[in-house]
Amino acid sequence: MLRVALPVVLAELGWMAMGVVDTIMVGPLGPQAIAASGVSNSLHFAFAIFGMGLLLGLDTLVSQAYGARRMDECNRWFWHGMALASAIVPLLLGASWLLLQLVPAMGFHPDVGPLVEVYFGILLWSGAPLIFYAAFRRYLQAIHAATAVMIALVSANIINAAGNWVFIYGYLGAPAMGLPGSAVATLIARTYLAAFLLAAVFYYDARRRGGLTRVTRAIEWSRIVRMLRLGFPAASTVALEVGVFAAATAFAGKLSPVEAASHQIALNIAAVAFMVPLGLASAGAVRVGHAVGASQPPRAAAAGWTAILLGVVFTVATALLFLAAPRALIGLFTSNQPVLALGSSLLFVAAIFQLFDGVQGVATGVLRGLGDTRTPMMTNFTGHWLVGLPLGYSLCFVFGFGVTGLWIGLSAGLIIAGVVLLWVWNRRIHALQR
Repeated sequence: MLRVALPVVLAELGWMAMGVVDTIMVGPLGPQAIAASGVSNSLHFAFAIFGMGLLLGLDTLVSQAYGARRMDECNRWFWHGMALASAIVPLLLGASWLLLQLVPAMGFHPDVGPLVEVYFGILLWSGAPLIFYAAFRRYLQAIHAATAVMIALVSANIINAAGNWVFIYGYLGAPAMGLPGSAVATLIARTYLAAFLLAAVFYYDARRRGGLTRVTRAIEWSRIVRMLRLGFPAASTVALEVGVFAAATAFAGKLSPVEAASHQIALNIAAVAFMVPLGLASAGAVRVGHAVGASQPPRAAAAGWTAILLGVVFTVATALLFLAAPRALIGLFTSNQPVLALGSSLLFVAAIFQLFDGVQGVATGVLRGLGDTRTPMMTNFTGHWLVGLPLGYSLCFVFGFGVTGLWIGLSAGLIIAGVVLLWVWNRRIHALQR
């Protein structure tokens, strides 16, 4: 599990590091810049993650074909993934543009709203390379070529950090663009990311003589439908979880810049910690899928429980770190004393939900390996949107707890999702072995 998971975890950390670097680089511009960057990224990602999630069916389909040693089927699924990605891109760009038109009506703080409009207007164009990156990545992970994804994200982070330095502050002859320069750097880095992984797909195919360019590329609508039947619930699951945090970020944007900045920094730290369970979820999905494709239920059970156990160990460790050194972690992003104090209290709340967040993330992945993407969707909808967000909104705006109330509500949703999905996985894997 660790051999498969390590490059995937590093890739997830590399993906999240791009947002963390953006937050650090715009930090000297003030709390309003941190808040605007965070709100823009959250709004954009809430849409982009759904489009990327529609391609999550490739985890199941390609890994099961690979487990059955059907490389021709893996290649057929790759080309169908490309067709689906090509259809998603214009829909994503259109939806993002419509959302941009609604930003002035969202009631953001006067110091934050105008910055969101400019930043988001640049960032939305990075949706196109993100979708193709997702398709390339799913294929590579499912055929045990995740090292390329790790290398791509490490190098893309270097490009993103350098671009932030150049375009925000005007080095190497570039104009000093301020906050919009960070969005330009992100767009360049994400375009590079997609191009690198496309090259990696053809490199691995040539090295393994997989026949990717020789297999028929004729589109079968039954395959597209099958991808969507798996991908739509998986996309909905991811979008529901990311969306609830995006909604919380939008609510935080209505509060003071200090509260919004504290929320964004604490959310970045919690999200970085979640990248390890998320990587374990992807590795678990692939290994469970391989075992199912090879008709070996005991191996599928062992793979799933191993991924869950590793997720539990890691999240307990991160919870202890959040409790032991909250100010040191927040201090990596800012020296603003009000933000340091409030952000530290939010990390205390994050420590409480770490275990449940990790369990629900890994359980979602191993269930996807079994081909079950509907249960996580319904569980996330119930936990986050029917319980967590309404509770957080009430605590924040009705009972006056501010941004801390939002986080308490988010914790409640994650606890529900973690408990339910662990129970479902236990039932499904026992049924598979009978």
